[in-house]
Amino acid sequence: MLYVHKHPLMLGTLLSVGTLLLAPSVLADSVTERGERFERVVEINGQHYALMGSGVFRYMIWTAYAGAYYQLEGETEPLPLSDVPRRLELAYFHNIEAADFAEATEKTLKESLTLYEFSQIEEDLERLNQRYRAVVPGDRYLLSWDGESLQLALNGDVVFEDDSAEFASAMFGIWLGERPLSDDFRDALLGQG
Repeated sequence: MLYVHKHPLMLGTLLSVGTLLLAPSVLADSVTERGERFERVVEINGQHYALMGSGVFRYMIWTAYAGAYYQLEGETEPLPLSDVPRRLELAYFHNIEAADFAEATEKTLKESLTLYEFSQIEEDLERLNQRYRAVVPGDRYLLSWDGESLQLALNGDVVFEDDSAEFASAMFGIWLGERPLSDDFRDALLGQG
């Protein structure tokens, strides 16, 4: 039997060891990608989203942004192009102009979708492209689908909303589809990297 109360030094040592043992569980509540922190579970409007994976997107020689992909808690299989509620959060390391977002989004969707598929989402895309805002290092865009509504938010402010599941899947497909911007980044986001 250990008599801690008789040995103050022993009590201090046990408390220090206890703190060290608890520290990993506290740190496990989030992940960090190049200094950007992402929670493992996020609650929005009563829905809990679990982190599937995170990573860093590199474009040519630049590290462009860090990202994290979430799905409705309980959905353990990655379903980024389904109707499952999901979220993609991107934290930027460089300045990017709104026009550059619009141009890149349109170009990527034209390359990844059939002509028919693109024609089905073209009006939604035009509206989205008018809503993009420029970012500076530290800004975060959040793309989310709650099962009924697609939202794009910049630093917590919603800049675009739409109710098209097809457009939501097209947008998530940019990073998580069959022909993503980067296979490595997609795999990291899906927890397969």
